[in-house]
Amino acid sequence: MRFVIVTGMSGAGKSSVLKMLEDTGYFCVDNLPIQLIHKFTQLTFDKQSHIEKVALGVDVRSGEGFDELETVLTELSDYGYEFEILFLEASTEVLVTRYKETRRSHPLCGTERVDKGIELEREKLSFLKKRANYIIDTSKLLIRELKAEIDKIFVSGEQYNNLFITILSFGFKYGIPTDSDLVFDVRFLPNPYYIPELKPLTGNDTPVSDYVMKAEAADRFLDKLEDMLSFLIPNYITEGKNQLVVSIGCTGGKHRSVTLANAITKRLSQLPYSVKVEHRDIEKDAKRKS
Repeated sequence: MRFVIVTGMSGAGKSSVLKMLEDTGYFCVDNLPIQLIHKFTQLTFDKQSHIEKVALGVDVRSGEGFDELETVLTELSDYGYEFEILFLEASTEVLVTRYKETRRSHPLCGTERVDKGIELEREKLSFLKKRANYIIDTSKLLIRELKAEIDKIFVSGEQYNNLFITILSFGFKYGIPTDSDLVFDVRFLPNPYYIPELKPLTGNDTPVSDYVMKAEAADRFLDKLEDMLSFLIPNYITEGKNQLVVSIGCTGGKHRSVTLANAITKRLSQLPYSVKVEHRDIEKDAKRKS
């Protein structure tokens, strides 16, 4: 029997996750009154129910009864019921944007602005986040990327660490990404920009990546970066960090940074972490010229 409580910030993707789990065979119930959770758990764990996988959606829409949730979860543990908590997180800026796009009001904002409701919700959910087995920050995730994470945890049963890593290439002339946690400058490497046949290509093209990686310094940089990240990542996880943005920059964000971002992503993908690569400025040079 696998019992999963899906919770987190309103607008972070809880409804989407419940649909994903339902598609994989989970019996899903959303927004059950807090007072009924104990009885519901008892019924689903009953051998006569023949239910093997359950996902229960819980959030602040439960109103005043939500304050009882911590006590209910403690009671479930005391009675020997095993459950997992999946907490969906997102930045306040992203959540505000999502609410504006859907033109829905936040359940806690009342007559206040949406961001006030979000911060209040964050406070009310803090105890759940501390108890969570899995924390997924959906701020930068596409639906297919979120589904891949859900499948990894609840379908494939792969080891999961509460840290999603984004390797981001960028061009210094367009500014350092504001959400960067770590920034690395690879402008010390030979620049394909000055090779006529390589200039119109990008680091995603083999001739450019071969040219950049031909430099001995490129491999040494990757070795040192991989070693440092292998040390830092477990410590970030221990401290509760759930999203890490590693930015790698060159002048225009088209050749060297793209090549190195792809290369370190390939190396990190061998480790038990969720890693994706993004190239922020790869097309900007072409757009400016046009």
